[in-house]
Amino acid sequence: MTSQTITAAGTWKLGDRTVNRIGFGAMRLAQSGEALVSAAVPRDRGQAVDVLRRAVDLGVNHIDTAAFYFSPLRSANELISRALAPYPDDLVIVTKVGPGRDPSGEWLPHARPDQLRGQVEENLRQLGRDHLDVVNLRIVGTDSVAERFGALAELRQAGLVRHLGLSNVQPHHLAEARAIAPVVCVQNMYGIGVQPGQDEFLRTCGEQGVAFVPFYSIAGTGRQAGAGGTESSAVLEVARAHGASAAQVRLAWTLRQGPHVLAIPGTGDPEHLAANVAAGALRLSPADLTRLDSAHHGRGPTDGPGPGGGVRATAAGTAS
Repeated sequence: MTSQTITAAGTWKLGDRTVNRIGFGAMRLAQSGEALVSAAVPRDRGQAVDVLRRAVDLGVNHIDTAAFYFSPLRSANELISRALAPYPDDLVIVTKVGPGRDPSGEWLPHARPDQLRGQVEENLRQLGRDHLDVVNLRIVGTDSVAERFGALAELRQAGLVRHLGLSNVQPHHLAEARAIAPVVCVQNMYGIGVQPGQDEFLRTCGEQGVAFVPFYSIAGTGRQAGAGGTESSAVLEVARAHGASAAQVRLAWTLRQGPHVLAIPGTGDPEHLAANVAAGALRLSPADLTRLDSAHHGRGPTDGPGPGGGVRATAAGTAS
């Protein structure tokens, strides 16, 4: 496999920055096992650095990270800086703000509007940059985003942030934010059999020129714990037909949902990384897509995960 493999999935523009549609999610980079828990086991630093450098060698130019992606002794942002600085000109680093964790790893209340500048500056410090390419405002619940997104828009005007996005949001949040400043991406939980109610929102994003960036597209309901458990029979059958892994099928299906859909699978394993990148070249047939779409919407006796509808399997690749 060469760096050209990644171009098989095409590209998309986040504002004025062109990215390959298969990126890299750094949530699991700093630890082994379940992510975002206070008792996380730090990943070997050398392994994490090697994976990041290999990702760039394979053509990955979109990395998703956050200051709250850390384990004892390891920070995803600082690993990215160690591995890749001085950064390639075409590399786009996307961060997110809103959530926060204390040094022990326990979650803090979501940031108020006046606290967001501090979170942006922490990302800048850890990454060793004077501006952030894209900052996603991650929210919880259905409350208005106006004040917090407005605070980020001011940081954009000040030059600390180039582009803005949203995470874990609903359609009305996107409309509210776009009335304040341009939105280049929406990052929501989505994948085969995961949040099928997001289908219409995904299409709306495409109509408005906004990238839709699913997280947990491989892990699904495994979320921070990663991929594994009971896999959809439909996914496994399509995977066998193509000599691919279940994770690759999930990524390929995700990318087929629209040219504006970007994937950010994450892993600390070089082999899984290569497999994730190769998924961009997997061509699903109309029959494959019909079967996977049915699994996505829970139709058919063997098309979805759950009792009687899946097979116990561990997918190559990890969460995001």
